[in-house]
Amino acid sequence: MISDWKKHYKEKLMSADEAVKLVESGERWATTHATAESMLLAEALCRRAHELQGVKLWQGLNWGGAPYCKPEYEGHLIVETCFCGPHTRAAVSERRGMFEPMNVSMTRRAFATSNPVDGILAHITLPDEHGYCNMGVAVDFVSPVMASCKKIIAHVNREMPWVYGSENTVHVSKLDAIVEEDVPLLNIPPIDDTDEISTRIGEHIAELIPDGACLQMGQGKVPNAILKCLRDKKDLGIHTEVFSDNLIPLIESGVVNGKRKTIDTGKITAMFIQGSADLYKFVDRNVMINIAPGWYTNNPINIAKNDNVCAINACLQVDLTGQVNCEWNNGKQYSGIGGQVDFLRGAALSKNGKPILCLQSTAKHDTISRIVSVLPEGVPVSTPRVDVHWVVTEYGAVNLFGKSLEERGEALISIAHPKFRDQLQNEFDEYWRKMR
Repeated sequence: MISDWKKHYKEKLMSADEAVKLVESGERWATTHATAESMLLAEALCRRAHELQGVKLWQGLNWGGAPYCKPEYEGHLIVETCFCGPHTRAAVSERRGMFEPMNVSMTRRAFATSNPVDGILAHITLPDEHGYCNMGVAVDFVSPVMASCKKIIAHVNREMPWVYGSENTVHVSKLDAIVEEDVPLLNIPPIDDTDEISTRIGEHIAELIPDGACLQMGQGKVPNAILKCLRDKKDLGIHTEVFSDNLIPLIESGVVNGKRKTIDTGKITAMFIQGSADLYKFVDRNVMINIAPGWYTNNPINIAKNDNVCAINACLQVDLTGQVNCEWNNGKQYSGIGGQVDFLRGAALSKNGKPILCLQSTAKHDTISRIVSVLPEGVPVSTPRVDVHWVVTEYGAVNLFGKSLEERGEALISIAHPKFRDQLQNEFDEYWRKMR
């Protein structure tokens, strides 16, 4: 058996330019997620882009150069995403790419029904002695795509860490083309958590987190800034989407140990890993790490199995009824819904759980309030008001759950920037006059 897989492995070895010849016009392909994306395969695909028409590239968050988003490939390579990154954001706003609103927990269902994928450009480890390769730092969407697609082009990289978890291996026999090249993974510098406003928000959130809580931190500066405010906590657990460098000090100090988790006890459960080279070394064959696909990590039922879940997510705007915008900025698609609703609902169902949304009270040097009387026309409601509980700014934390619309408005005005409170109160009063 060992000699068989090694023979097949050698037979499938080829250059990146040869491998991407498997891509055909009109097909939908996926790329691996975030820092796991193979720039080697992406660049090779771009080199033959003008031979192709209407190839769709489905992905989640993109941190790489996204060369396929360049205007010169319009009509040849079309990015599809459920969460815009810096480069895919431009392609979507200019209508050269497409945005698909979707909760992360539902992606596997989409691939199996309404959004099937023909192939994937994967980025994986060398095979083990049994011929299995590990998906490394991203299992999220990769696992369900690999299970259902027809073609797999694999970039095999010795720099990819082997990460323990579930549904995170693929056998050599499933691969259609193998490209070997050792390159460093994309590095994301640790998120800066030093500014005063983020620290104040973090301190307010830390007061809400009890010992033994199970944490989820969404993307962004503020959710990560709270981590430095948790050093006096005990027995914290992690069940999250993204695992980054900012967590390592809490793990090494013993604050995060997962002892009180009900599921995956003692483990850090995450959907993908992004950060520095030191982080990739930390997770390599670390038995504490449990990486799992999004249908598992983001399923509100699984999230709720842990007690005291504190789900901490950033947003861009909250209106006085509690409606949330976390994805739209300056009239354009900025990011996506991601797992925000998944985790807010999971935390709400958790015993003593706390769904927490955080935001700085203002933008553009205190000239714009992020708490608004009503979301502007055309701005999507990312998180409906029925799913909003705790909202935190640098001016405090309020719980909207179970409160009337009038009580919600009063609570949110109390944590708005002081220079906007009178204006918000007047707009809120006018809103109610129109309603009567």
